[in-house]
Amino acid sequence: MATEPFGERWTCPRCGRSFALRNQTHACHAGDPPALERHLVGRPAPVVETFWAVVDAARACGPLEVVPEKSRVALHARMSFAALIPRRRWLDGHVVLARRRESPRFRRIETFSPRNHLHAFRLTTPQDVDAEVRDWLGEAYGVGMQRHL
Repeated sequence: MATEPFGERWTCPRCGRSFALRNQTHACHAGDPPALERHLVGRPAPVVETFWAVVDAARACGPLEVVPEKSRVALHARMSFAALIPRRRWLDGHVVLARRRESPRFRRIETFSPRNHLHAFRLTTPQDVDAEVRDWLGEAYGVGMQRHL
């Protein structure tokens, strides 16, 4: 059996979500996890299709979990590397990168530490999930796998 590069993942005994760090702070939804459908129901088809286009592009990078949370849907490898928030007319989201990366498509960039930069974006159609977005997701997936450490 292959070992994890940074040790075994910790699983919350209450909600069953896995994390890279033991006792990771999180919004634990034990007993009543928010369903993915709740985030997508009533959204127009282009928003839902865009959501799945992003998920499919992220899955092309490697194994991941789609984790519905109260206010967002996280994409999680060893740690969360992206989040999606379906809205009425678009899909808001962000990727976490180990560096600040400039693009006019980023609505904002928040720097939390030298290797932790949140890059927020907005997509309106599945066609928006192009080579640039796939590149962001690939780089963010590496952060989710902790390859930047």
